[in-house]
Amino acid sequence: MQRSDSDLHSRLISLAEQFDARRIVVVGDIIADEYMYGKLSRLSREAPVPILSYDGTIVVPGGAANAASNVATLGGQADLIGLAGRGGVDRKVIRALPSGVDTARLVRPAGYHVPVKTRILAGGQHSTRQQIVRVDRESSPVNSTISKEFVRAASAALGKADAVIISDYGSGLITPELVERLKTQLTKRRRRRKIPIVADSRYALMRFRGCTACTPNQAEVEASLGISIDDNARSLETAGRLFLKRTRARGVVITRGSRGMAVFVPGRRTDHISIHGSDEVADVTGAGDTVIATLTLALSAGASLYEAACLANYAGGLVVLKRGTATVSRDELVAAIYGDRDREG
Repeated sequence: MQRSDSDLHSRLISLAEQFDARRIVVVGDIIADEYMYGKLSRLSREAPVPILSYDGTIVVPGGAANAASNVATLGGQADLIGLAGRGGVDRKVIRALPSGVDTARLVRPAGYHVPVKTRILAGGQHSTRQQIVRVDRESSPVNSTISKEFVRAASAALGKADAVIISDYGSGLITPELVERLKTQLTKRRRRRKIPIVADSRYALMRFRGCTACTPNQAEVEASLGISIDDNARSLETAGRLFLKRTRARGVVITRGSRGMAVFVPGRRTDHISIHGSDEVADVTGAGDTVIATLTLALSAGASLYEAACLANYAGGLVVLKRGTATVSRDELVAAIYGDRDREG
């Protein structure tokens, strides 16, 4: 990691210790991540497919709900703004949220259900369970009345916000008009300092202009710009600068999996951050939610984008070692930084 001297480590630890005073409004698509577990028993006689002996099912918060969960486990307070139904899976998602997530402003339309991503995992008692298939169930259609209620809820939540996360998973709830409205409100109420608004979008990040920062992964940048980066440093630099220009963001952090992160800021050289820890990844599900939660908390505590990305890199390196949709605690984050400092000291 560049600039990884003791002063930087001390600064990162100090920033992480300020997370508990930060209130982050998370606006976006709530998803149910469902995990169904079973043991491989035999092959079916009906078709050349394995038969699983069912063990159990768990449901955990995904999408914007996972970003909010990460804010809470890192020590912050999260106001979650999204849509959730009143059915069984929706209730399980809400019940699984940490205590630091405020759900008072959730919009709960009658007949609505959140999107469900069901991952079926198979394995023996003493072997690692592997995902063999994923089944996606889309959310209920959203009419204009529900959309307007969602916009009002997001606007009303900004009063005490230290920062805002935009978490767009493609439902259509998050629009450029909504982001502009939130930015305008934040501009009017800020006094001594700017209130960060950080965006992540699975499919349409370049539609959201002028945010404090955005956190695309490399594949999303390649798809948005229609270019291939792979491990080519020149292509990465060209793509990052073009993405920065088109989004008009004050900074872009491109996450690159085992290659770490690249941080682009107008008028400054690109910072490249090596991946924290091992590149032996257990599961990348939800890692982007951990990254944006950590980065936004750090920015709200006064970090530069580079410092915030360093913290997010630590958190991302920790969460991919966990299986399933997971979170990182502040204690884990601080311990990882101390570990690096001790090794380099």
